[in-house]
Amino acid sequence: NPLSRLGLMHTGLRKGLLWGTATGLSLGTVNVGVILLVVPWLGYDIQFLRDTPHAQTPMSLMLPWVIVGIAVFVELNFRGFQLGRLAAWSQATLNLSSRHAQILAVVGSALTFSFDPFMVATFHHLHWIAVWDGLIWGTLWVRTRNLWIPLVAHAVEVIVMYTVLKLVFT
Repeated sequence: NPLSRLGLMHTGLRKGLLWGTATGLSLGTVNVGVILLVVPWLGYDIQFLRDTPHAQTPMSLMLPWVIVGIAVFVELNFRGFQLGRLAAWSQATLNLSSRHAQILAVVGSALTFSFDPFMVATFHHLHWIAVWDGLIWGTLWVRTRNLWIPLVAHAVEVIVMYTVLKLVFT
C-alpha cells in the first residue's frame, strides 16, 4: 500500500496529531522569536515578509486551507518521497549502514527543501530556518515512520508563524 509505505497509516493519525501539534507549536514559537527578535538584532531586514505571496493571500484562504495544502505537498515530496529514496539509494549505492543512510537522507532532504529556489527567492536570508525545520521533521519521520507527525508539525508551525507575523505586520 503506497500510503502505508509513506507513513500515512490510519493508525498513526492520533499520534501524528499529538506529536505534530506539540512539535509545530514549539518550532513556530522559536522561529517567530528568531524572526522578530534575533534577525533584526543581527541587522537584517524582515520587512520583505509583508510582500511574500503568503502575506498577500487573504487570511481566510491561508488559514488553514493553503497552509495545510502546502504542508501536505511539501511533506509528501521532501520527507515521504525524497528522504525515503535518498536513504534507499545511499544504502544500496554508497554501501552505507541503514543509520548512516538515514542521516544522509535527513540532511539531504532538509537542504534540498531549504535551498529550493522558491524558498530562497521568497524568504531571502530567512530560508535557512527551513534547514532546522527539515532536520527535525526528517528525524521525526525516520524515527517513527509516521508522516502524519511532520505533516501536522509543518502545518501547525506555519499557522503559528503566519498568524503572528500577519498580526505584527498589520
